[in-house]
Amino acid sequence: MAKDPISNRFSLRQKARKLSDLSKKARGKDDVEAEQELLDNTEKVEPLKADATPERNAPCPCGSGKKYKKCCGAK
Repeated sequence: MAKDPISNRFSLRQKARKLSDLSKKARGKDDVEAEQELLDNTEKVEPLKADATPERNAPCPCGSGKKYKKCCGAK
């Protein structure tokens, strides 16, 4: 059974919309080069490291206000 012309037009419109959406999401060569240049020029930051594991009843270093044993020490 053949599709009627209205449903055929609807499916063609849907396919065109999907292609249009995909083309809008695609990044161009200029965008990729600009992003790479930004990454190359960004200053690298060393991660913060704790000196030692806190005692169980000490405040948690994550800043939650809880004791270490109830917060990050429970993991």
